[in-house]
Amino acid sequence: MKFKFFISFFIFATTVIQAQEFASKGDKYFYSYAYEDAIREYHKQMSDGKLMTNHQLLNLADSYFKTRQYDKATKLYLDINKNDTIMSDHRFNKMLQSLAKTSERERVKAFLKSKSSGLANELSENAEFNYQMLESDTDQDSGFFIFNINANSQHADFSPTFYNDKVLFSSSRKSSKSKKVYGPSGESYLDIYVADSDNSGNLKNVEVFKGIPDSPFHKSTPFYVPNSGSIYYVLSNTEGKNLAFDEKGKNALAIGMAYDNGYFRFLLKDLSTSFYYPFYDEKAERLYFSANFDDSYGGTDLYYVVTNNGQVMSQPINLGPRINTPGNEIAPFVYDNSLYFSSDVFYGIGGMDIYRSNILADQSFSIPVNLGEGINTKYDEFGFVIKEKEGDGLLGYFSSNRPGGKGGDDIYGFKVNKKPGLQTLIFRGKVVKPLYDVPIADVNITLTDANGNVLKQTVTNRSGNYHMEIPYTDVVSLNISKKSYASYNETYDPKSLVEMQKKPLQVQLLAMEDVLKEKEGKTVLDVNDFFFASGKSDITSNISVVLDEVVKTVKMFPEIQLSIETHTDSKGSRSSNKRVSLKRSEAIKAYLLKNGVSSSNISKVVGHGEDKILNNCKDGVYCLDFLHRQNLRTLFIVENYDEINQ
Repeated sequence: MKFKFFISFFIFATTVIQAQEFASKGDKYFYSYAYEDAIREYHKQMSDGKLMTNHQLLNLADSYFKTRQYDKATKLYLDINKNDTIMSDHRFNKMLQSLAKTSERERVKAFLKSKSSGLANELSENAEFNYQMLESDTDQDSGFFIFNINANSQHADFSPTFYNDKVLFSSSRKSSKSKKVYGPSGESYLDIYVADSDNSGNLKNVEVFKGIPDSPFHKSTPFYVPNSGSIYYVLSNTEGKNLAFDEKGKNALAIGMAYDNGYFRFLLKDLSTSFYYPFYDEKAERLYFSANFDDSYGGTDLYYVVTNNGQVMSQPINLGPRINTPGNEIAPFVYDNSLYFSSDVFYGIGGMDIYRSNILADQSFSIPVNLGEGINTKYDEFGFVIKEKEGDGLLGYFSSNRPGGKGGDDIYGFKVNKKPGLQTLIFRGKVVKPLYDVPIADVNITLTDANGNVLKQTVTNRSGNYHMEIPYTDVVSLNISKKSYASYNETYDPKSLVEMQKKPLQVQLLAMEDVLKEKEGKTVLDVNDFFFASGKSDITSNISVVLDEVVKTVKMFPEIQLSIETHTDSKGSRSSNKRVSLKRSEAIKAYLLKNGVSSSNISKVVGHGEDKILNNCKDGVYCLDFLHRQNLRTLFIVENYDEINQ
């Protein structure tokens, strides 16, 4: 239970306002984290006939949630959700968490579907993908060997990080007589400790870490950068030897940086905002952290700031709805181009679960994938770190409050043979019209496996964009199509799948209207004119060039049904002209069929001869050759144009 306190307190305790005025005793207990007392007082308030505001009802639902009375929490959340609109995204997540703990997963899915129009597309996609993954037979444990370390205590021990051949971590154990006790927890303010790591990954010889300035208040969640010798960590805002408060009486947590030479400076500090769980990505020069700003998607979100030589160079940038949810996201860690973090979003296994998201070439993120029951449980897992262990696979640590530990939350070590997390494939890109790249909305995007089974389907949005993610498979076919547009088909093997992952795919689709024209009152393919030798029906190289364009067009629009109609001039006898024009149409059909056009695409072939002369060059009328030539033509008439465009 101590982890529950530290997640709720360490993340949110700094929002408590000193000398706050409360509407009732229930409110007072609630905002002091005394949830059982809050439940008792709220019930007393109702039994005395006093009205409960919707905010107080939500506080009561939260109190049920915090005390694991999920059936009562679910009923109250759902009742409030029906009758009011004050429920925040964060409480919406709690409602779904409660629902998931008291109902079948299908009920949660049904509820989500009913609310899909009001949810971020990314949230719906993330939930659908993780539900499918957790319900499948996909091996997710990656061969985890997990062990409880010797360095744990009966107090809260969490947030491990590598420190050369040692490990730093946070703990509420009593470090010294000067370390103060935090009132609400009854335990020591958090401090940072260092421990030796032996060959098996176990931790021993624990002592207070002396590499950062001393403080009687919180010091926690360190991250060490070997190349610069700097340590990023969280600490209480202070003025001299005392805590610092904003004008509303709020004390927040800051992120500071200390060097091996003893130099220290604040990097992120705001008396009204707390920052948690720093991680520095040297390659990208980004400082990741958790915080709860106004642009939060729920509770605590993940952010980063751009840095240069240790200086913060940008405003905090939210990682966006692909990563952040209506729940809490904490403890970012980047390894091998993947972002690991923890979230208590409703579609997980327990409270806090560990997820992995791939960092794409454009610095966007793939769908976060739950690491599965090999490491996650129905309890809380967070603070994941991992590194290569020479000659022995991968070694890492995380924290959990699962049963069997030494304290409320312990640090666990793990060994694993391969990078954990489901390998996925991302198909993303944009569909546009040629020339000016005008986006095309509502285009059907379908992925199929080697046997033609549909893996996933979606449609492009108003900007022509699409994004789909599936578990890895060796062969995937991509089909892009829309009625009255050309289609795109491509099959990827393992080698081409690697290339495809590197950047979004932009596909140009011709509209059917782009390849058609009106001629002689009919809708025909817009192709160049071509001519047979006099009295002949042979397909010459010049004619084949045009017919190849016809083949290409029919393959782009496989629903087209063509009538091939050939005309001659008035030279020669009427019967011979009729006969040669039919032979020409039949020769064209044969060429098209030989080159991949289906017989279903050709509804009929016609030889009109000289029956439909376009000018006055009829029998017995003298005309120049160029006027006779105007009557020599072949039309590819689209017989089902109206049907296609309905």
